[in-house]
Amino acid sequence: MKNIGSYPNTRLRRNRKKEWSRRLVQENTLSPNDLIWPIFVCEGKNIKERIKTMPGVYRHSVDRLEKLIENALNKKIPMIALFPNTPSSKKDAKGSEALNKNNIICKALRLIKKNYKEIGIMCDVALDPYTNHGHDGIIKDNYVDNDKTVKILIKQSLLQAEMGCDVIAPSDMMDGRIGEIRKALDKNGHELVQILSYAVKYASNFYGPFRDAVGSKKKLKGDKKNYQMDFNNSKEALREVALDIKEGADFVMVKPGMPYLDIIKLIKDNFKIPVFAYQVSGEYSLIRNGINNKTINEDAILESLISFKRAGANAIITYFAEEIARKLR
Repeated sequence: MKNIGSYPNTRLRRNRKKEWSRRLVQENTLSPNDLIWPIFVCEGKNIKERIKTMPGVYRHSVDRLEKLIENALNKKIPMIALFPNTPSSKKDAKGSEALNKNNIICKALRLIKKNYKEIGIMCDVALDPYTNHGHDGIIKDNYVDNDKTVKILIKQSLLQAEMGCDVIAPSDMMDGRIGEIRKALDKNGHELVQILSYAVKYASNFYGPFRDAVGSKKKLKGDKKNYQMDFNNSKEALREVALDIKEGADFVMVKPGMPYLDIIKLIKDNFKIPVFAYQVSGEYSLIRNGINNKTINEDAILESLISFKRAGANAIITYFAEEIARKLR
């Protein structure tokens, strides 16, 4: 390391003495531009339903979304992510509700895009919120069938694009789905719809509260280790990202976030593509439940989000987005 200096001529604390000096030499910053706000949508009217495992997070009926979008716009949050809580009565083995043009997500997309052109909307492409077994695809002989699932994901992607979705986000971890979705979008006049690939999605223990929120936790039979990544592996992430870039991904996702900061840095150091991180429900709940003092809480939230930026993330999906954007502004 050059120009390392030595004490007493070099005193690193000099640059830390005053707040203005610390700001001048700050290496990483966080702004509302870095945030994506996940919103859970449910059926019904005028519903704001508390999620027990995620304090401060709610399910909202479609008719309540306009207030949330205006809130996001006022705080300069560039994109929201919509996730459905599908009634059990509408779930089946094939996730058929995912292809219903009047499902919760499609209704939400139509409403938002009719009234708010200036905010980005991201929607997951996966079947787990719609299946009665809680898996992301079609089950055949107790195994998620890759190619049959991809065919349905293509249709789901096209439907979401037609409804106005800006960013299609395949989170299913099926092989080859990015290329097939990209070809289908381009062929059907959606060449400007972006794809955020959950290229690096681990079979993690931090997803529990999210599965409560979308209603898939009690439905899930077995685990997802035969298609989501093994958390013992890091180099495998490079192969996943390389394939998805080649197939047409515009950005890639690392999920979960904080336990995988090394993976974010590994990808950022090896590829010239925007990398997003997901501060998942388990991380959110641990931080929210673990710190009671409000002032310390906000500082802890900022600290956790800056860790993503320090690792190289361009943007962060976080349930803290709305409240931390308020503080940042």
